[in-house]
Amino acid sequence: MPNKDGKNFLCFLPKVEKTKTLKPVTQQNISSMIVESEKQVKLKTPDELLEVLKDRCFIRQEGWWSYEFCYQNRLRQIHVEEDKVVQEFVLGVYDEEATAAFNQNLSDISSLKDPRSKDASQRYHAHQYTNGTQCDLTNQPRETEVRFVCSEPRAMISSITELSTCKYALTIQSPMLCKHP
Repeated sequence: MPNKDGKNFLCFLPKVEKTKTLKPVTQQNISSMIVESEKQVKLKTPDELLEVLKDRCFIRQEGWWSYEFCYQNRLRQIHVEEDKVVQEFVLGVYDEEATAAFNQNLSDISSLKDPRSKDASQRYHAHQYTNGTQCDLTNQPRETEVRFVCSEPRAMISSITELSTCKYALTIQSPMLCKHP
């Protein structure tokens, strides 16, 4: 449902079950019906909302390098010349166990805040990508935290930063997360 400025909102109405006996409707009855219906509404998890990204890849060009992110697969840093990859570093491969462990440590994964965000209310959902190409400076495999943020109008890579040597943060704008509180 759009508001007066054209911004779309998703509205939920309480589910009212029919009763066999007619009772007079009072404010108290309505309030208890609303409370009961809110208990029954099951919100999708961030991962369920992101399912639409399965089998999709995104590319971002930044100067010499291009970044190719494939959802729940891998993240690559590549240099292309004449439609041929001439240099490649894998910045991480999707790690389901590390992602589950990371998210289990959070009391509420949907309220994790990006410490670099100018907007303190900016929330994100994170996936862990590990076991990338070995870093020549640390002799450890490269790894990336992929951060999915609510942002309209389409899914895309919005930024990539190197947090420390061979450890990265990739931010993906995801309008589908805007459905999560």
